[in-house]
Amino acid sequence: MVKVSPSVLTADFLELEGALRQLEAAGTDMLHLDVMDGLFVPNLSFGMPVIESIKKHTRLPLDVHLMIDRPHRYIADFAKAADWLGFHYEAGSPVAETLKQIRELGCKATLTIKPATPAEEIFPYLPLCDMVLVMSVEPGFGGQKFMPSALDKLRALRAEAERQGLSLELEVDGGINAETAPQAAAAGATVLVAGSFLFSAADMGATVRQLQQL
Repeated sequence: MVKVSPSVLTADFLELEGALRQLEAAGTDMLHLDVMDGLFVPNLSFGMPVIESIKKHTRLPLDVHLMIDRPHRYIADFAKAADWLGFHYEAGSPVAETLKQIRELGCKATLTIKPATPAEEIFPYLPLCDMVLVMSVEPGFGGQKFMPSALDKLRALRAEAERQGLSLELEVDGGINAETAPQAAAAGATVLVAGSFLFSAADMGATVRQLQQL
């Protein structure tokens, strides 16, 4: 089944605990936490204090997506709360060393690529990854339109993972809705990040099940 990783950034942060309960009841598989620093991406979100609080109030695995400059400087901190910990290939950190550090600290390692980065550039790093996150929008803002070029990247990554004999989760983030989710799953995605699509659904549980069954 496809896993659903809702973007907590879409929630009302004054009602965050209620949103966590709602997401748990809906049967989501993990929580996607976007950490933005205003440098690597032109926006700010939240950091460790919020993530530590979320960790205390949910049983769901935390899928932490670092959209920050030189993330290797903070891996040890975020690994204390994350279950899945990812960073951007383009963010200025030593890629292989950072992926190894994430695993050594007990987290599953995710490598993320922006829309302009060819999938082939990260093929050498796939054995060090537990998951690859393909951005289907420019990172930094929610509510953007899905870029179809992400589908080609997902297909290329799935084919390469199979060629290398790897069991690799492929995650896609940005513009996921009733139309684009089936396309992403058909292209090889196994984890879908959804924000406004889930939080605006009349029946969140039914929408989650619909995505999981793709």
